[in-house]
Amino acid sequence: MAARMKLEGRTALVTGAASGIGRATAISLARRGCNLALADVNAEGLADTAALAGGGIRISQHLLDVSSEDAIASAPAEVMAQHPSLDILINNAGVAIGGTFEQVDPVDFDWLFSINFWGVVRMTRAFLPLLRASDDARIVNLSSIFGLIAPPGQTAYCASKFAVRGFSESLRHELEGSSVGVTVVHPGGVNTSIAKNARAPKTNASAEEMEARRKAAANLLRLPPEIAGEVIVKGIEQRRPRVLVGRDAYAVMALERLVPVSNWTVIRRMLGSS
Repeated sequence: MAARMKLEGRTALVTGAASGIGRATAISLARRGCNLALADVNAEGLADTAALAGGGIRISQHLLDVSSEDAIASAPAEVMAQHPSLDILINNAGVAIGGTFEQVDPVDFDWLFSINFWGVVRMTRAFLPLLRASDDARIVNLSSIFGLIAPPGQTAYCASKFAVRGFSESLRHELEGSSVGVTVVHPGGVNTSIAKNARAPKTNASAEEMEARRKAAANLLRLPPEIAGEVIVKGIEQRRPRVLVGRDAYAVMALERLVPVSNWTVIRRMLGSS
């Protein structure tokens, strides 16, 4: 078994750090003495996360839109201006869209992919040279429970999260033997604002239909983000290639292995849906 990764004195860059899983993960890292580069489009949320992370470590805040190629291209220099090195990249920033494939506008589909997938790829490409300079580094990419199964009404989100999973697993093999490890994270229903803030489709869906979907999704988001953040950081310490967050994630993984094609039929019956 490989030795645990020691986080004290290391530096981690966390995207989507202004709230939810990103904030909770940053705070868990801070408790272990890990320096933080916090990135998000929400300046007020970043400031709150920095305050919650406490003192005794170096913390920088970076307004960063991971859907922007130009913003990502300039991000390494901005982070290095505040930190002497980088050891951990946590690609957590993500968004959601409600609606079926036919309901979701192509522009919205592209918008989601620009953040959920291309943001991960471009951040990894931009920061990999800095991570390679570390004697012990890790890339942590947030997929989802919907990177394991693919329910209806989630075509855009599932496509992006399956893509993150595939990218991460292939990259892990490519970096084998180097100082950079890769972890892919599959959170289940974590109580964040992602469902509440999900973009609604522009066509072919009534307001009542979308509100019902939003409420149904929110009812499944029960795990406190603080627990999710701690599970993720423990996974980093243990150098785990895959981290499942929540009992539902473990149940879904087992079900996917048992019935890889018809798992949604089984889940739908368990949920009491027609």
